[in-house]
Amino acid sequence: MAASDVSSPASTSTPIPSDALIIVPVRNTVLFPDVIIPITIARATSIAAAQQAVREQRPIGILLQRDPETNDPGPDGLYRVGTTANIVRYITGADDSHHLVCQGVQRMRVLDYLPGTPFLAARVLQIPEPTTTSPEIEARFLNLQRQALEAAQLLPQVPQELIAALQGTTSPATLADLATSYMDIKPSEKQDILETIDLVARMDKVSRHLAERIEVLRLSQEIGQKTKAVFDERQREAILREQMATIQRQLGEGDGKAAEVAELTKAIVEAKMPPEAESQAQKELRRYERMPEAAAESGMVRSYLDWLIDLPWSIPEEKPIDIAEARKILDQDHYGLEKIKSRIIEYLAVRKLAPGGKAPILCFLGPPGVGKTSLGQSIARAMARPFVRVSLGGVHDEAEIRGHRRTYIGALPGNIIQAIKKAGARNCVMMLDEIDKMGRGIQGDPSAAMLEVLDPEQNSTFRDNYLGVPFDLSRVVFIATANMLDGVPGPLLDRMELISLAGYTEDEKLEIAKRYLVRRQLEANGIKAEQVEIDPDALRLIIRSYTREAGVRNLEREIGKVLRNVAVQIAEGSTSHVTIAPKDIVSLLGQPRFENEIAMRTSIPGVATGLAWTPVGGDILFIEASRTPGRGALILTGQLGEVMRESVQAALTLVKSRASQLGIDPGVFEKSDIHVHVPAGATPKDGPSAGVAMFTALTSLLTDRTVRSDTAMTGEISLRGLVLPVGGIKEKVVAAAAAGLTRVMLPARNKRDFDDIPAGARAKLEFIWLERVDEAIAAALEAAKTTPAAAE
Repeated sequence: MAASDVSSPASTSTPIPSDALIIVPVRNTVLFPDVIIPITIARATSIAAAQQAVREQRPIGILLQRDPETNDPGPDGLYRVGTTANIVRYITGADDSHHLVCQGVQRMRVLDYLPGTPFLAARVLQIPEPTTTSPEIEARFLNLQRQALEAAQLLPQVPQELIAALQGTTSPATLADLATSYMDIKPSEKQDILETIDLVARMDKVSRHLAERIEVLRLSQEIGQKTKAVFDERQREAILREQMATIQRQLGEGDGKAAEVAELTKAIVEAKMPPEAESQAQKELRRYERMPEAAAESGMVRSYLDWLIDLPWSIPEEKPIDIAEARKILDQDHYGLEKIKSRIIEYLAVRKLAPGGKAPILCFLGPPGVGKTSLGQSIARAMARPFVRVSLGGVHDEAEIRGHRRTYIGALPGNIIQAIKKAGARNCVMMLDEIDKMGRGIQGDPSAAMLEVLDPEQNSTFRDNYLGVPFDLSRVVFIATANMLDGVPGPLLDRMELISLAGYTEDEKLEIAKRYLVRRQLEANGIKAEQVEIDPDALRLIIRSYTREAGVRNLEREIGKVLRNVAVQIAEGSTSHVTIAPKDIVSLLGQPRFENEIAMRTSIPGVATGLAWTPVGGDILFIEASRTPGRGALILTGQLGEVMRESVQAALTLVKSRASQLGIDPGVFEKSDIHVHVPAGATPKDGPSAGVAMFTALTSLLTDRTVRSDTAMTGEISLRGLVLPVGGIKEKVVAAAAAGLTRVMLPARNKRDFDDIPAGARAKLEFIWLERVDEAIAAALEAAKTTPAAAE
């Protein structure tokens, strides 16, 4: 539509002074001098302003809004510098839209706005372009022209007229404005260039923006070319595959994909999956059938189908459990552990009578090297089921138990499903090793995921994230192992039945060495049984003087070290038969590492022998007390924890309260500093169970009576003089027997733990049960030394 068609019934002609300029605000457009651009107007005031300018054939002023979201900007909402423009054409569209084609004439600055006009009008100052020339401007002009042409050539589908205009421009100011007008930068940045009157500064700004845009365009072009090359390669591969498939069909060789799908269909039927799993497998198979082989997801779907097919969904025919044979296997594999074996036989008997029942989850608790893992293997042998071990030590990601979702690259099922696939049977015996050493990380808490696995009420519908369908774990025989319970959450502990394994006594270790360890090390070192004979006394010397542990791992290492020395002699041909006696052990293993120092430690007043529990079994603990002149201070050393420090303070208070009964001068406490030390200062120690030993050591010090060297003690004390029960009795008593002690003093309320103590340890020790600390003093301290005068 021509300019003559701009009349509108709504328009009213308002006289505007000749020295004023009609202002048209624009949102995101900056018009430069000598540049022609189209502008769309929609506001009633802008339409009225443009129509009056056309009627009066006068120029208009184009100003950029500061905030493009403002619908009706006032003078404060517009920039002050803009461009005077001529309306080349006014066009009204069929949808009642209004468009202007404007040509920039000259920069201008608004001086003040006219009041009372229906649209914006202002008096302005026309800003002439600088016409000065210099070598500096000429050099910038040539550089700017080169940059503008390079940027234009990098643009896709750039019009040839623009390139011609850039090449034909001879004015530096016009070139800077033209390049800025077509550059893809923010309107505020264009406005900044429009307001830069100095020609050198303006050209420098345009040059910097052009340099940035050129770098972006180069990278964009490079990325586009690489992407196109990849798509072209994929398209070529797809065409070649389709052609190859057509050739195979023409030659009658059949469709390889169809044969693969048929094979998978048969495998799914033979897997005998539950309905939900089979439905999911058939759905994924149909997806895989429709999917081109070149598709990235094809391998993921095939891997998922393989997992579903390979899992043992059906329950194999179970052999009846022979209880007599199970008892024989346990006796063959393990010496001692009678109560443990009895509980396992009970467990197997229940499984035999109620194969479909919800059996408890057994958890073997004990120090390292006592045979927890091998007990699980023996149970698997007795039940004639495959055995698989899952190590949980250091696992800190929930996905290690539940698996990863299939959306992740390289996703796999969790360790539980992987172990069942490895075992090849849904009723396997699964050993969850080191369940107390699971961690917690940012990926979740694996012990929380184990709650469902170890709950007989829930694990029949265990859902692995990778499989996405329930898998029945109720027929799996789960057996867990742990060294200590501190790291096991309460809810998880509640799902398991604890079976404690104490450390072995010296006699038990000797029998284990003779029956199992020597034979195993003979085979490991390539020595025949008839070539070596080890005296039992030599084995006992190794147990007593070269190892100190609850289990037998270090004992086996020491036996292996002895046999390796023998292997060297046999390999050299210097001998064909070796008998190892106790006198040979020192030359083979060096000087003894451990010695019985109890008599030496308790030969002076103020030293008592306590019993301690450690993660690797029981141990003896020496409490040493000493008195020096001072002001009644109590000094504690030996890396004692807060609870143990409180035990020393309670013991000292109890001694002070009974000073008269014990024959102690009360003034001693004010004139002396008492120092309590627990040797092995590098080892942290804590707990209340050394209370009796603390009280005995302090009483021994202050009454000048020595503690019996054959006696050890444990128990917590109260300020009333009561002896309170403690834990770890079995481990502590075994340690006392192994250390050569003959008497132990225990809290009377721990008599309930007497049956748990191994028979070998019970036979070696005399047990004294304490109700009050007075009984401990009477039983532990030697008689007071008497002077000749007192004897009279």
